[in-house]
Amino acid sequence: MAILQLTDEQVLELVKQLPATRQQDLLRSLLSRQWPAWAALSAEGAAGARAAAAQRGRNWDAMTEQQREDFIDDLVHEDRACST
Repeated sequence: MAILQLTDEQVLELVKQLPATRQQDLLRSLLSRQWPAWAALSAEGAAGARAAAAQRGRNWDAMTEQQREDFIDDLVHEDRACST
């Protein structure tokens, strides 16, 4: 059996030629292979955010999305005080 060697760009161009339903099938297949690693990383990040908030007297789960973003921004820029 002959092996066809393609560049990444060639593979992407071939995928673009697939019908939309086959592209969706391919995407689902690729995501299902990566999902466990992403889910584990996401859970680890959420646990870390909750712990960081608790250490600073905050409740991550009670925060709004904007409060969470502000809190993370404050953590990244530790040289300034955290907002309430």
